Amino acid sequence: MDRRNFITGCAALSFTAKAGDALSQAGPLTRIIFPFAAGGGGDALCRVVAQYLGPSLDRSVIVENRTGGDGLIGIKSVKGAAPDGSTILVTTGPTMYLLPMTEVTPSFDTAKDFVPVSLLARFEFAVVASPAIGTTDFQQFVAWLKANPGKATFGVPSSGTIPHFIGSKLEQVLGIPMTRVAYRGSAPIVNDLLGGHLPFGITTVADVAAQHRAGGVKILAVTSAARSPFLPDVPTLKDSGVDLVADAWYGMWLPAGNSPESLLCLAFRCGI
Repeated sequence: MDRRNFITGCAALSFTAKAGDALSQAGPLTRIIFPFAAGGGGDALCRVVAQYLGPSLDRSVIVENRTGGDGLIGIKSVKGAAPDGSTILVTTGPTMYLLPMTEVTPSFDTAKDFVPVSLLARFEFAVVASPAIGTTDFQQFVAWLKANPGKATFGVPSSGTIPHFIGSKLEQVLGIPMTRVAYRGSAPIVNDLLGGHLPFGITTVADVAAQHRAGGVKILAVTSAARSPFLPDVPTLKDSGVDLVADAWYGMWLPAGNSPESLLCLAFRCGI
């Protein structure tokens, strides 16, 4: 989906008076809630959407990073927001559909508490190592894990996400006990990898590609079915002998109760 083109097209749409009145009653500000830390690919996506959505809605659109609780703090803040189109949630599909399954008492019901608006982007993940462990390929990495079982700690952007389950699958396939650490997004993972405080992490390719190219970290494998066109030198997990393929997507939701006439819903649905 070309976000710039569809949002520009939406700006020319003649919205109904009912839709305009519904959003104008919410005040002059629209908030995009992103439940993870600033500085990663998802945060950048939110800011691109805000940049082009603002003029099309003729109102200010800001991004708020509501971190904590593996994404629950931000998600619950949108769940409890007024259904007037002024509060938007952008997060990953797995966070919305898998996170409740990791709780004894789910904090939210995606189908009942939210209105889906749009798919924004698809992405794949990377197994990425700190330069401190000195591995240059996946086979060396596995050898390091076997030689250092007490140090097999990895970071993920939050619990209940695809990286969480990729790590569990690697632990099972390799037969090596690992310790998972849930961060508040990808940016803190990258910082700890660079500083040598974390041996390896599993996060999105977009969040570590620049540091990989600069030599700051080493992407050992990607989780897509084929090699990434952005990193053709990096093998897939399947190339490396692990039969695992995983990707995910960013989407947009509104609190339950938003009407079909919501200006925001119309703006995005005209591009679907």
